[in-house]
Amino acid sequence: MNILAIESSCDETSMSIIKDGHTDLGTVILSQIDIHKMYGGVVPEIASRSHVESITIVLEEVLTKASMKIDDIDAIAVTYGPGLIGSLLVGLIAAKTIAYIYNKPLIPVHHIAGHIYANNLVNRLEFPLIALVISGGHTELIYMKEDYSFEKIGGTLDDAVGECYDKVARVMDLSYPGGPSIDKLAKQGNDTYKLPLPLNDSSYDFSFSGLKSAVINLVHNEEQRGNKIKKEDLACSFQNRVVDILTKKTVKALKEYDVKNLIVAGGVAANSAIRNSLENACKQHGISFTVPPILYCTDNAAMIGAAGYFAYKKGIRADLNLNAQANCNLEDLL
Repeated sequence: MNILAIESSCDETSMSIIKDGHTDLGTVILSQIDIHKMYGGVVPEIASRSHVESITIVLEEVLTKASMKIDDIDAIAVTYGPGLIGSLLVGLIAAKTIAYIYNKPLIPVHHIAGHIYANNLVNRLEFPLIALVISGGHTELIYMKEDYSFEKIGGTLDDAVGECYDKVARVMDLSYPGGPSIDKLAKQGNDTYKLPLPLNDSSYDFSFSGLKSAVINLVHNEEQRGNKIKKEDLACSFQNRVVDILTKKTVKALKEYDVKNLIVAGGVAANSAIRNSLENACKQHGISFTVPPILYCTDNAAMIGAAGYFAYKKGIRADLNLNAQANCNLEDLL
C-alpha cells in the first residue's frame, strides 16, 4: 500500500510516499529555518505563506523522486494537528484537494502519532512499549500496548523541553534553533553551574520553566556583578539537568510498567547527550532502544505516512469536512 503523506504543521513543507508503513520511497523536506532564523523563532504568518508557495513544488518533486504518479497512490495521509493553524491548513487543503480529485481515501494523522511511528521506519515497533516524545512543543511519556493505542502517562506541566532549549539559547545569545547550538557547545564545557533538577518527584510529569528561569536569573545576576558567563559550562550544566530528569523518569516508567521496549521521538531526539544517556540506561536494564535517524526526528512527512498506514488499518478515515486543530490530544484521535 502506497501512501502519499503531507506534513506542514510548523515551518517544514514535506511530502513522502511510504509503502506499507515502513519503506520510504521518496521524501522531500523544504525547511524554512533560514527564513525564521533572522527573527529568532518561527513567525506563523510567514510560515503559512511559505507553505502556500512551496506545496505544489514539493508534490511534483516527491512524485519525481519516487518515480510514481498519483494513480500509483492508494491513500492520502495528512497532519491535522496540533500545530500552527495557518500552516496546518495549507497541507490539509492540499490533501483534501488531491483526495477529492483522484478519489483517494483521506487519513487524518496526529502530529505526535507521526513522531512515534517514525521509529517504524527503522524497526517494526514491538509492544508493549514506552515512547518518550520530546520536541519544541511536546514532552510526553506514552504507553502503547498495541498499534495505534496511545495512553499518556506523563507530560510537561509548562514549557516543552525543546521550547526550553530555544529560550535558554536566546538568553545565552546563541543561534536559532537553540537545541543543536546548546548540544554542540555543551560538549566543550564542564558542569560547573549550580542549577536545579526540575520537578524531581515520583510522578511521570515534567516541568522545565523553573530550570529556564534559573538560567535566566543566573545570567542576569552574573552580568550585574560584571562577571562573564562561560557559555560552554552553562550549556553543559543546563543540558545535564535536562538529560538527568528525562532519563530518570523514563527509566522509572519502563520499570513500573514492566516494559522492555523504549522508543524516542520528536525533534529533540536528535540531541546527542539525550540519545546517549537513554541508550546507556537501556543497556543497563536490558531494554530494547530505538531512535530514528536525524532525518526522521525533525518534522517530516515520512513519519506521517508510517502512522497513516496503521491508522488506515484501524479503519480511521476522514471526509472533506476534516479541519485543522491547533491543539488536540493524542488520546482523542479522530
